[in-house]
Amino acid sequence: MKKETAEDIEFNLTGSETDHPLTVEASKPKWYKRIRKGITTSTADKKETPEGLWNKCPECNYITTTLELRENLFVCPKCNYHHRIGSEEYFETLFDNNEYDELFENIRSVDFLHFTDLKPYQKRLDDIHAKTDLKDSMRVGVGKVIGELIVIACMDFEFIGGSLGSVMGEKFCRAIDYAIEHRLPFMCISKSGGARMMESAFSLMQLPKTSGKLSQLSDAQLPYISLLTDPTFGGISASFGMLGDVNIAEPGALIGFAGPRVIKETIKRDLPEGFQTSEFLLEHGFLDFIVDRKLLKEKVHQLIILFKG
Repeated sequence: MKKETAEDIEFNLTGSETDHPLTVEASKPKWYKRIRKGITTSTADKKETPEGLWNKCPECNYITTTLELRENLFVCPKCNYHHRIGSEEYFETLFDNNEYDELFENIRSVDFLHFTDLKPYQKRLDDIHAKTDLKDSMRVGVGKVIGELIVIACMDFEFIGGSLGSVMGEKFCRAIDYAIEHRLPFMCISKSGGARMMESAFSLMQLPKTSGKLSQLSDAQLPYISLLTDPTFGGISASFGMLGDVNIAEPGALIGFAGPRVIKETIKRDLPEGFQTSEFLLEHGFLDFIVDRKLLKEKVHQLIILFKG
């Protein structure tokens, strides 16, 4: 039996055009022909595929190059799945010629509570600062969108899950002050898991702080556009995420307060299909419309013109 198994393996590896030694019938014609037996490349000469060269869509498993995906604004060309992107990619998508001025970039989080869970909060901050160019979970830029000036605050999920802390709240409020001073519309792109637990009540106090600042923007009769992306949860959706003059979202974005697993275990009932997706929220009146990322720049420009009129 062992001999037969060995012959089977040898036959399959070599791709011989002769009959299998253990069968009577002739083997079927093959579409390939192996010239040499076995793999002749030595292990030392094997080439590894560089990381980040290819991407696989988590929705339809379609594989594409990173370059092609970037040219398509990180939207799957097959199923239109919107990949998560950061502030750099959003600014590149929205601002004309990727030209903008970054505001308040030198503000950094501080571990004033000396919080420790699996590791000290300060150690987490130091690790992220060493790995990325991000100072915190939000960046603010001012530039033109098809010729119209606008202030855009955008979250980065890469920085502790885009969590809301004292620095994000401060940047958000300063961005509104800048918009009021220069009479500019304000837009926030949300992508967050909620408030940052490492800053305790300081992070929770950002909810009323940012909401109060938005009332000043409203008193100044300047528009606030809120774009909700995947995912937007917790304190963000409970505060300024849902307070826009226009609330819009990307297709398929998960938006809510608590996660679906927590809700299901609490109410002891199965949740509707598509629960907490942007399409579900649009159907139930929480959103004004859903916009494809490839049309986002034109839609934002249209909103600015409408509010100006």
